[in-house]
Amino acid sequence: MMMMMMMLMMMLMLMMMMMMMMMMMMMMMMMMMMIIMMIIMMMLMMMMMMMMMMMMMMMMMMMMMMMMMMMMMMMMMMMMMMMMMMMMMMMMMMMMMMMMMMMMMM
Repeated sequence: MMMMMMMLMMMLMLMMMMMMMMMMMMMMMMMMMMIIMMIIMMMLMMMMMMMMMMMMMMMMMMMMMMMMMMMMMMMMMMMMMMMMMMMMMMMMMMMMMMMMMMMMMM
C-alpha cells in the first residue's frame, strides 16, 4: 500500500512537472509571437510613415511646379503687354511723323 501511494505521488509529481514545463513552453512561445508581431507592426508603421512623407513631398513638388508655371505665364503675359505697348507707341510715333511730314509738305 505504501509503495502504491508512493508511486501515485511520484506520478502526480511527474504530471505536475510536465504540466509546468508545458505551460512554460507555451508562455515562451506566446512571448516570442508577441515580439515578432510587434516588430512586424513597427515595420508596417514605418512603411506607412515613409509613404506619407513621400506623398507630402510629391505634393509639395507639384505645388512648386504649378507656382513656377503660373509665374512664367504671368511673365509671358507681361512681356506681351509690354511689346504691344511698344508697338502702339511706335505706331503713334510714326503717325505723328507722317502728320508732321504732311504739314511740312503743305
